[in-house]
Order: sequence, then C-alpha cells, then structure tokens
Amino acid sequence: MLNEGITMADLPVHTIVFEILTRVPAKDVGRSKSVCKQWYALLSTQDFVRIHCSRSLVSSNQRVLLIDDLTCSVHPIIFQSNDYGPSSIVTFPFHHHNNDVSILSHLNGLLCVCLNHTYELLLWNPTTTAFKHLSTPDSHGFYINNLDAIGLYVDADDDYKVLHIKRRSGVLGVYVYSREVDSWRSIPFITRQEYLSPHFNWSAGTFCGGTLYFTVCECWVGGTNVVICFDVNSEQFKEISFPPVPSTGMVQGVLVNVKNELHMFASTGMFEMTIDLWTLQGDCWIKVLSCPPIPPISLSLWCDITHYVTNGNWFVMTKLGKLFTIEMDMKPFECFYPVTWFRGFKGAVFVETIVSPSI
Repeated sequence: MLNEGITMADLPVHTIVFEILTRVPAKDVGRSKSVCKQWYALLSTQDFVRIHCSRSLVSSNQRVLLIDDLTCSVHPIIFQSNDYGPSSIVTFPFHHHNNDVSILSHLNGLLCVCLNHTYELLLWNPTTTAFKHLSTPDSHGFYINNLDAIGLYVDADDDYKVLHIKRRSGVLGVYVYSREVDSWRSIPFITRQEYLSPHFNWSAGTFCGGTLYFTVCECWVGGTNVVICFDVNSEQFKEISFPPVPSTGMVQGVLVNVKNELHMFASTGMFEMTIDLWTLQGDCWIKVLSCPPIPPISLSLWCDITHYVTNGNWFVMTKLGKLFTIEMDMKPFECFYPVTWFRGFKGAVFVETIVSPSI
C-alpha cells in the first residue's frame, strides 16, 4: 500500500512490478515467471509468495475440487446463483490407482492428500500442479482412514506443517512434518486414554487463529463429544467442551474458520435433524443461529451432510444437491464454507495460490 503523497512514478520499477504482480491470479504469476530472469527471481521469493497468498484469500479465488471414480474436476463458485460453474478436468501429477485419492486437509491453496492404495501422504497444489511426497522409509507419512487425523497449518515462522495423529493398537503417536526442514518428528500428547479407542471418530484439523481444532466424537447415541485444541507455536494440546447440543440423537460437528473466527455447524437428531451454528469465544461456545427442524431423511444422506453460507442464505447440502435452505437475517459470511471431505464425492474447497508444497 502506498503512503500518502507518494505516487507510482516515485517508486522504483522493482517495487511497482512487485505491487502489481502480487495482485494477479496465481496462474498468471506462473506465466509471468518466463518474462525474464529478474521476474523469475522476484516471483520465487518467499516474501512475494506470502504477500500474493494473503491477497489471494478472497471468495472469487475459491474453487471446488471434486473426485469420483472416473474424473477429478475443478469448479468455480457462482455466488449469485449459489452453484458451481463449468468444470475443468484436472490430471493428477502423481501416480494413483483409479482416482483413489482422499483429500484430508487444505490451507492456502495446498491440499494434504492420501493415496488410498499405498496409504502415502502428499502435499499438492492443484493450481501449480506441484506436489511433495511426505512418506519416509521409517514409516512416517502413512495414513489409515478412521484411525488417523490430519491437520495442515502455518506457524509463526511461516513454515507450513502437517500434524499427524496416529492410533495403532491402542497406542497414540503424534508427529509433525515441517516443509522447511523436510522431515518428521515426534511430539508429546497427553490426553484421556479413552480417546485412543476406535469408538471415537476424529475429524480433520481446522486451522484458526494459531490453533488446530479437532472434533472427537463417540460413535453412538449419547456418547462423549469434545474438541481437542493444538497450539501450533507452543505445540501444546488441551481439551474444551462441545457446544451444549442435545445428546439424544446422532451428533455431528463441522468446524469452519470464518474470518479467522472458529465456528461449528452442529447437527443433532435421529429422524428429524436440527442444525445450529455456534462460534467459539475464548473456550466457550456461543449460539449464532438455529434452523427449523429438517424433515426426516435417510441415514445415508444424514452422513453426507455438509453446509455453506453465501449471500445471506445458509444451505444444507448432500452429494445429491441442496437439501434445505435457511434464509438468514444477517449476512456475516458472504462466502463458501463446506467441510473438507464429501462422502461419496471426495473433494475440497481451496483457494488458487502459488504456495509450494516444498522449499
């Protein structure tokens, strides 16, 4: 941003180029690198990548990536009609078997994915097509569905990291991958022994305000539901309560980062389903709004529930399309916020950036 009284004519060419190119779309940055050696060097610096990323985190740069058995496609989001735009087919740049790729976490244009046939973890930027294998010969970087949990985050030193929580035969291990040093290390995790049980379902981590948040829910009616918090700079864990929702039916909590504030869509019920939106203030949950009860739906659709809010409306979605629309009196989001993984379709919402999966 220019100081008062300073015009573009007063700035050196290097600064002008920097200011302009940090505002162009990610794919255009890639093309601009071929202009000359000076531009290539400028656009490859960490300062440029960081500032370009911060200016790219707007709703117009969000895309939906969906994977089925035959294709992987990327769709723009048309906010006026609350729908997907025309798709473009994406070719995976890494080896896979019949699109057996699960997306576990996403942040600033990077996706942490698992190759289901080998259990290997990768970091992948679908905009630049760059990727990085995270698995190692000493068994780090291998993910098992329904037992492990993954969270992607950035620490105070601007180092992108992956937190991997592994449950193996009653033993819990916690490991952190650093993009900066390209290696894994173990960190301590002190929590209740009962959370090691496969009866507890761990969500993917949601990064918000320097903390990764996981929902940990017992897999039956009336079971225990908590939120585990990981401070990414102190690398300390703590447990906070779940929102005070009824425990007489199924409970599903979906965490979303909305303008750097943590929110949760909490779904409860058995035959009829109720969804409330909560926000975290300190360690306490405050209810933002409630929706009317949703008419009975099949259990298979109940497990496919995702949500997004845009243009003042709140949509309850399944893989088959819109299930329910709730008109909101306020417009706090005006953006698209679904869960990370759609059962049936695997996918994510990501922002087009030039952030690299490796240094």
